[in-house]
Amino acid sequence: MLNIIPTELHLHRFSKILEIKYEDGASYNLSCEYLRVFSPSAEVQGHAPGQRVLQVGKEDVNVEKIEMVGNYAICLHFDDGHNSGIYSWEYLHKLALNQARNWNEYLTELQNSGHKRKEQLYSALP
Repeated sequence: MLNIIPTELHLHRFSKILEIKYEDGASYNLSCEYLRVFSPSAEVQGHAPGQRVLQVGKEDVNVEKIEMVGNYAICLHFDDGHNSGIYSWEYLHKLALNQARNWNEYLTELQNSGHKRKEQLYSALP
């Protein structure tokens, strides 16, 4: 069985990237914006299927603090005040594996709702 518990988490504050490394050598770079717009919190996901709230204007968001939640998750404290999402190891791993698909769906949602991302000076996918 694949171990989905990261062996290393490294927040690159300047580039706003959370680097995640796993036992099998896999490494992922998730932008703070991506993590914020896909927060597992009820504020973002809603309280029932189909109630997800589109997050806009999060291009410049950064993580201020990473807090361990037991042995199964982390809580990310974002500089826009959001800190209610508990990122289980399973959820974080799914975000990493599905990053390209999730990001493209997010961009489509933004476009369909009439919103546009502002370009960043420093950017990685997303």
